[in-house]
Amino acid sequence: MKKLKISSIFLLLSLFFSSCSDYLEVTLLDQLTRDETFSKRVSTEQYLAHVYSFLPREAEYLAEGSSVPRSDEALFSWYQWVDYLIFNTGSWGPTTKAFYIWEDKYKGINQASIFIEHVDECLEIDADTRNIMKAEARFLRAFFYFELFRQYGPVYIWGDRAPDSLIKAEDIDRHTVDENVNFMVEEFDKAIAVLPTGVDDKTKWAGRITKGAAMAAKSRLLLYAASPLFNGCDLYKGKMVNLYGNYLFPQTSDPQKWEKAATAAKDIIDLNVYELYENTSESDPMQKAIKSYQGVIFEEWNDEIILGAWARNPINTGLGGIGYYFHSRFLPPKVMKNAYGGFCPSLKLVDTYPMAASGRYPVTGYDSNGNPIIDSKSGFNNTGFTDGYTHPIENFAVIKAHNSSVGRDARYYASVFANGFYWINQYSGKKLVTFYDGGTSPFLGSGGDCVKVGFLWRRMLDPALNTDNGSWGNVFWPYFRLAEIYLNYAEACNEKPQRDEAEALKYINKVRARAGLNKLEEAYPEVINNQPLLKELIQKERMVELAFEGHRYYDARRWMIAEKEFTGPNYTLNLSATKYEESWDRTTKVWIGGDRKFEPKHYFFPINQEQLNEMRNITQNYGW
Repeated sequence: MKKLKISSIFLLLSLFFSSCSDYLEVTLLDQLTRDETFSKRVSTEQYLAHVYSFLPREAEYLAEGSSVPRSDEALFSWYQWVDYLIFNTGSWGPTTKAFYIWEDKYKGINQASIFIEHVDECLEIDADTRNIMKAEARFLRAFFYFELFRQYGPVYIWGDRAPDSLIKAEDIDRHTVDENVNFMVEEFDKAIAVLPTGVDDKTKWAGRITKGAAMAAKSRLLLYAASPLFNGCDLYKGKMVNLYGNYLFPQTSDPQKWEKAATAAKDIIDLNVYELYENTSESDPMQKAIKSYQGVIFEEWNDEIILGAWARNPINTGLGGIGYYFHSRFLPPKVMKNAYGGFCPSLKLVDTYPMAASGRYPVTGYDSNGNPIIDSKSGFNNTGFTDGYTHPIENFAVIKAHNSSVGRDARYYASVFANGFYWINQYSGKKLVTFYDGGTSPFLGSGGDCVKVGFLWRRMLDPALNTDNGSWGNVFWPYFRLAEIYLNYAEACNEKPQRDEAEALKYINKVRARAGLNKLEEAYPEVINNQPLLKELIQKERMVELAFEGHRYYDARRWMIAEKEFTGPNYTLNLSATKYEESWDRTTKVWIGGDRKFEPKHYFFPINQEQLNEMRNITQNYGW
């Protein structure tokens, strides 16, 4: 079949960007224009490209407008012109338009429905190709519903109604969780039955929806559906009855939903199409583990990627497009040119990375002063310094390293750039980076463009880029990758009624092994026959393996631990100190963007006031 070039999909300016005055109007074009559109191959392909354009931009996953700074894995530096602060401090409600996706996703659903309804009118495209294109649109439509579902809870399901049917806003309400999930699963299954397993040439067609992508989306959906937030939680019992007389949320939990989640993840594994990326050039175990984890992002379209995409430029990208937009925020100010240094991991994320030797996650919690409670068996030391330390990657010169940065797992060094490290390349010479007052990349008080945690995020920045010379590179984004599926499967196996501890350990150990770690049961002999402990360790593993990929915010919510994890003061290193050694003390006085607040009502976004005005009988979410 002739392929639609997906590398161009995200750059295409479709002929059909005119939008409806009401996103629930189905007819985008008048009848004559629509007939003309679907009579030609080129315009039909452009229409499908337009449907693809509603996939989330990568900035929605990582940057200031993403879920990352709204979670406990990150603490970005800026206090002005950023929306995440009102969410972190609980100052949002039904009139808030930040992170508002309702209208855009329904427009995408609308466009996918039109395409599904009319693509068979294009006789310039053979029937088999039309069926595949229709399956792609069906996947996209279901995925747009999933994005709404995880943000708002269950929504109104449009279904396969004829695109010209009239929808009266006052007559509709949200469908139940089970109705939402069943519809999306059916749509994914229909797409899976038709979509090809892979693409013929990844250099041309990578990024197009495949069977594996639809199966991965189904796996993620069913994992969410089985999780406490969506599966009979006490918070929603007796609450939120829709216009049709049904409770929006299940009133009792169904443990069999974990079985469905396990099966969906295992189905992808059994395809034997994907494998964890591993570097083959390094013989040193630590170097191999570091470069294997880095390679997931840097080696585009590798066999771990189930669905990925080249990032698209956001508005006002400045000097170098999307590469500049992202990578400048990973650079230490004053040390590098065009450096803003605001993408910082939280101390909690930094603390979570395992110790390389023991394989244990070093911090079990925090005391009332924000100091870590350390697992004495982990080998972690949060005080003092090691002189003459050589960084596992940047061995440009020895450093005086804080002991908390010594002996960590490979993903720590691939992801975290710490106070006192040398910069990741030597294009502009050896550059020691220190973040305290008077350091080479100094703390500037309330100013935005400085590091306010004591750590920078570096994982998405390829050391091969000479950014001082204007080499900003591109940005590759994995929507789905195999490591996520392994962790989905491990979690579901640990939770399902016929618990399969051996399978859960097998697949979390595959992820750990790539990072150079021992088996979980070797690190924690006490995990055997201990379901709650294994659950806790799976949650920690997801936090580090999938860090900054847009999972943590939604994971903490679906586990219903956000009230605990997303609440309280924001601790950083004491970067206002004037000496390097003193800058490693922890404090709440550096980051002044306000304490975090998370209430039960924050598990879901409120239905926006625009929708309440439009759909007068729609059921609002709990607490709003």
